[in-house]
Parts: sequence; C-alpha cells; structure tokens
Amino acid sequence: MIWNPIESLDLGILHLRFYSMTWLLAFTCGWYITKPIFAKEKESLVKLESLLIWTVLATFLGARLGHVFFYQWDYFQNHLLEILLPFRFEPEFEFTGFQGLASHGAAIGIIVSMYFFSKKIMEKPILWVLDRIVIPVSCGAIFIRIGNFINSEIYGKIVAGQPFYGVKFVKEEEFWRTNNLFELTHSQTAKEGFHKLTNDPAYADILAQIPYRHPAQLYEAILYIPVFLILLFLYWKTNVSEKKGFLFGVFLILLWSIRFMIESVKESQGGFESALGMFSTGQWLSIPFILMGFFFVVTAQRPVRN
Repeated sequence: MIWNPIESLDLGILHLRFYSMTWLLAFTCGWYITKPIFAKEKESLVKLESLLIWTVLATFLGARLGHVFFYQWDYFQNHLLEILLPFRFEPEFEFTGFQGLASHGAAIGIIVSMYFFSKKIMEKPILWVLDRIVIPVSCGAIFIRIGNFINSEIYGKIVAGQPFYGVKFVKEEEFWRTNNLFELTHSQTAKEGFHKLTNDPAYADILAQIPYRHPAQLYEAILYIPVFLILLFLYWKTNVSEKKGFLFGVFLILLWSIRFMIESVKESQGGFESALGMFSTGQWLSIPFILMGFFFVVTAQRPVRN
C-alpha cells in the first residue's frame, strides 16, 4: 500500500482533522460504554459527566508531559514554554499544535487523576473506578492508533521487498528530511508537495525510494480489539468486577504486553533507550505497568459483605 491520505477536510473557515476526530470518537464511545455501567452500579449521570471531563484533561495533560519527559526532554528543557503551548518560538514563530503525545504518560495521568476523582466525586475506592474506566480506555486506544496511522506517525521498521503487509508512508518524515525534500514537501502547501510525490511522474524515482514499513499502528489497533472485548465480557458476564483491582490488573497485563511486543517492529521514538540499551523506551516503560498488572490480579480480593 502507498499511504498518502488527506489528513483533514477543508470546510473553509476551518480544517477538520481526522486525527482529532479519532480522539473525539474515542471519548464519545467511552461515554456510551460507561453509561450502562454507571446505570448498573446505580451511579448518577452527573458523576459520569464529571468522569468524562477529568479523563479528557488527564489524558491530554499526561500524554503531553509523558512525551516531554520520556522522549524529548533534551529539547524541551530549553523550550519550556512550548510544553503546554501549541507554538514553536525558534528559529521562527510557528503554530505547531501539540506534536507529541505519549500513551504511557496518558496512563499515568489517568491513574493519578482517578485517585482524586474517586475521593472528591465518586466517594469510592480508586480501584473501583479504575476497574470500570479501563473498559472504555481500551476501546479508545483502538481509535487513537487508527489516528496515528492516518497521520503517518509512529510507524514500523523497514521491511525487505514488497510484502503484502508493507506500507509506503509518503509522509515519512525521516525520508524526506534525509533526502533534502523539505522544500518539495512544503512547496506552497504540504498537501501539494506530497501530492507531487505520488502523482507527478517526474518524482517517480523518489517515490520508489521510500521504503515499505510495518504498519505498526494498525497492528496495535487490531490487537487492542480483543483486549476491549475481554474486559467487556469479564465485567458483564462474570462477577470478577467484585474483586477490586482485578479488571484493572488484566487491562495492564494485556494492553502493555501488546505494546511491548509491537515495539519490536516499531521505529524508534527516541528517549532514553540509547542509555539503557536492550529494549526501546516504550518497552522499558511498559514493563512496570505489566508487573503492576500481575500484582493487582494476584492480590485482588472480593469486598467484605455485611
């Protein structure tokens, strides 16, 4: 597959980005998945609305800070204003949006925020909240990885030849920067530049040089589907939700084991892997979550009934 999709719809006064739409779908589906859960638990929709707000803020803030500290601290320590502002100030002022969100940071942000949410809003143990929120979170992760695929980011390593699963990411940043194609891909508009690469015969040789890669984003999205279905089944068809921390532990084991496995075919995202070696940054960050998951599964206990 040669992958060079449009990334947004031009509506005149604004551009509707498909990546943003995947985030919107993630939170919308999360709402409808959690609503019957709250109804079953006899919890009010007011609390569910608060949960949505807390989750959105925690996800974005945690994901942003996670990327900053885990992957690009060498840069951001000298550009502190760019951490929470969607602008680049050097070498010239530029609106960039928030480029760089890390799922490990999002996980930490959600866990920390749910501690305060459980105390201030739900008035229930944090594990009660986490056991239920991991169900919509696992579904949302599917949409986010699809968004990454649309954006041609977080792609996989180069594969030899032209295997049926190989994808040629025309917007592969490493390729056009390495081959001095920045001027072409940003001529007039980036859209026109990338269009030339795939449609102008004069650039056929350049297009042929772009390597085929593992569509790691799609691998991850597909493998997250059974994680979501397993958690959904366990909650609705068994009584394991009564064991505080069990569903949360299962989520941590399954999702981060998949992430650890997919990292082996994913292009390096940088970070501290060069210092530690052996594993990628994403793999090192996944190990604590997996171990934590086994801890919660093993120690999960049913609440004492009167």
